[in-house]
Amino acid sequence: MRSLKSLGALVGAAGLLAGIAACGSSSAPSSTAGPSGTLTISNESGADWTCQFNPFNENVNFLALGTVYEPLVFINILQSGKASPWLAKSWTWSDGNRVVTFTMRSGVKWQDGAPLTAADVVYTYNLLKKYPALDLNSDWSFLKSVVQKGSDQVVMTFDGIGTTDFYLAAYDTPIVPEHIWAKISNPVTYADSHPVGSGAYTVSTCTPENIKYVANKHYYIPGEPKIETVDYPAFLSNNTANQWLADGQAQWGEQFIPSIKSFYSSKSPDNKYWFPPTLNNDLFINLTDPLLNNVAVRQAMSYAIDRAKVSQIGEYGYEPPANQNGIATPTFSSWLDTSLAAKYDYSYDPARAVQILQKAGFTRGSDGIFQTKSGTPLNFTVINIGDFSDFVADMSIVSQEFKAVGIGLSVDNLSSTAFDADLFDGKYQLAYYYETGGPTPYYEFRQWLDSANSAPIGKPASYNWERYSNPATDALLNDYANSTSATQQHAIMDKLQQVMLSDVPVIPIVEDVIWYEYNTGAFSGWPTPSNPYAQPGPAQNPDWGWVLLHLKPKS
Repeated sequence: MRSLKSLGALVGAAGLLAGIAACGSSSAPSSTAGPSGTLTISNESGADWTCQFNPFNENVNFLALGTVYEPLVFINILQSGKASPWLAKSWTWSDGNRVVTFTMRSGVKWQDGAPLTAADVVYTYNLLKKYPALDLNSDWSFLKSVVQKGSDQVVMTFDGIGTTDFYLAAYDTPIVPEHIWAKISNPVTYADSHPVGSGAYTVSTCTPENIKYVANKHYYIPGEPKIETVDYPAFLSNNTANQWLADGQAQWGEQFIPSIKSFYSSKSPDNKYWFPPTLNNDLFINLTDPLLNNVAVRQAMSYAIDRAKVSQIGEYGYEPPANQNGIATPTFSSWLDTSLAAKYDYSYDPARAVQILQKAGFTRGSDGIFQTKSGTPLNFTVINIGDFSDFVADMSIVSQEFKAVGIGLSVDNLSSTAFDADLFDGKYQLAYYYETGGPTPYYEFRQWLDSANSAPIGKPASYNWERYSNPATDALLNDYANSTSATQQHAIMDKLQQVMLSDVPVIPIVEDVIWYEYNTGAFSGWPTPSNPYAQPGPAQNPDWGWVLLHLKPKS
């Protein structure tokens, strides 16, 4: 991925961008016969479906954002933040990139037939302001106002320069219908079991075992979608989900598959895969824990992890070792401060981990585990998603490596539902998971470190699950967001890497790739390395809705 000079340099020229059709979703002639075929998704969820689709509920929004509910703009992380119209047909910047004015598409209707208007957009953003728990991206930490102008325009004013935060506000925020949501007494707890959006697909039926989406035949883009039905079974383990992909029962997956060439690729020439790296898999540290709040403990943990071993054994080499700087490489290599990386040298060094703990005043107990002067041992529990077999393997290795340096680590493999609840509410000591990121490393750093993303223990945090808070770091993030200078942004990212290296608020272990398997036998139009028009996995939202606008049956 090429690094951005600034996102605004790309999105500010929206008037010159072609519509969705020009981006490939309507590249083939529309079929007069209408949509056809059934595509089946294999993406292990670890639990049965709850049949809730609230796009502002982080536990379930991936099932609706992009397909049922749509944002204003599509931004492609894999193509340096290339922006394309979605619900907004164009947008222009003014007032020194502090104000952006969207012009909405005409003729768009909600799936119940009501017209989608600029008033719906304004209502959505102000709904997030009224109910901060819905504001998953902390939009109102950088927005000043969102108002309607005329019949078809929406004016969004930022607190400062808005070109960086545009990604979160315009791409990652679903628009909902005012005529439905204004009648909901508590939108925070609203299940939204029968969602009504503007998207290309509606939820036809939902059971704990399967969600059936059907084509919105009155979708506003002529000829789209081309696939009639999308089935999304609830898989409780990787093994079953992987078998469906290998056998061709499912055509689209986002799965970790051990020995993928022998298990999957060899079964059919139509079985393809591609794993682009974009993020990090991290050991999240609850900084409210009195032992984990000690930076020496966190530094020792980082030195104790053999990331290359975790990569090769736990991830079969598919996910490269991460670095404590927090920069996913090679995707964002131009952002990596190599001098800082060399200075701290967080390569695998168990002897150094022991030295750090000893210097901090910890002594080994009779069981070999370090303890405080008062006798409290450095014994911790890491929560994990038990049905992610690679995550289980990763944490098994880390547990052994921690024990070798005198840190106890028990692994609690949970269901995804229980894991999410504990992670978001801060009811854990250590947790193994990942963020969502964006078109530059800034977005992952913002999710890690911005105090505005966090929440008190017991209340759900949208990001910053470790509860890190540092006014100086918040100021750096704010400075980045208010800059359009590539040089300045890189300098700020260097300082943020210094935070990762000195404070160790989270510990990146391996790089997080987008697991992506696809079958070319029945459908064409898939994202590929030569045509990376979207993040390709079906759990990537809203990108999976964009991918479905590109796919078509072969017969």
